[in-house]
Amino acid sequence: MNDPAQARAYADADFESAHQAFIRLFQEKFPQLDIRHEVLDLGCGPCDISRRFARAFAHAMLHAIDGAAAMLQEAERLNKQHGLAHRIKLVETQLPDLELPQPHYHTIISNSLLHHLHDPHVLWDSIKAHAKPFASVFVMDLMRPESKEKAHALVEQYAANEPSILREDFYHSLCAAFTPEEVKAQLEEHALSQLMVETVSDRHIIIYGTL
Repeated sequence: MNDPAQARAYADADFESAHQAFIRLFQEKFPQLDIRHEVLDLGCGPCDISRRFARAFAHAMLHAIDGAAAMLQEAERLNKQHGLAHRIKLVETQLPDLELPQPHYHTIISNSLLHHLHDPHVLWDSIKAHAKPFASVFVMDLMRPESKEKAHALVEQYAANEPSILREDFYHSLCAAFTPEEVKAQLEEHALSQLMVETVSDRHIIIYGTL
C-alpha cells in the first residue's frame, strides 16, 4: 500500500469502531498490564492504532514499523498533528528482515497486517524473533467470510460511504484474510499454540497471549 492516494484515503478513513475495539480488547485481555516500556507495532500504516495505544497507556513508547513509505508519511503528518510524534518512533522496514531500534520487546501488537502478507508465516516468525520472554502479544485481523457474496455485503454494511479505492481494498482484504481455523494451524506450526484465537465480530479475529 505504497500509493500516495491510497495511503491518504486510508489515513482519512473512519476506523473509529474497529480501532477503538482493538484498544478495548487489548485492555480486556491484559487487564493488569502496566506498560512502561517500548511497544512494537508491526504494520502500523498511518499509525491510528499507535496513537490510540499511546493515549490509552500514558507511559508507553511505540516503535511503529511499516514497509510503505507513503503510509509512514501520513503517519508522521498525523502524529505531529495529534502531538504524539515524541512518543511514536517510525521505522521503515519490512518483514521478515526487520531493522528495529532494539532487538526484543515486552509487548508486540499488530492490526490488519496478516492478510496483507504473501507468506503469513513471516509474521509469526517475526513475533518469535523479537519477543522477550513472557512478552504480551496482541494481533487483530480480518476474518475471511464464507463467500464472495458475504464479502460484498460486509463492504456495503461497513464501507458504503468510503471512497471507492477503500471499498475495493476492503473487499480484497476480506477475501485474502484467514479463517480462525487457518490461523490456529499457523500457530501450531510455529509452536505458538499458547496464543488464543477468538472471533470478536462478524469480520474480525484476535490472536493474543503471553509467550
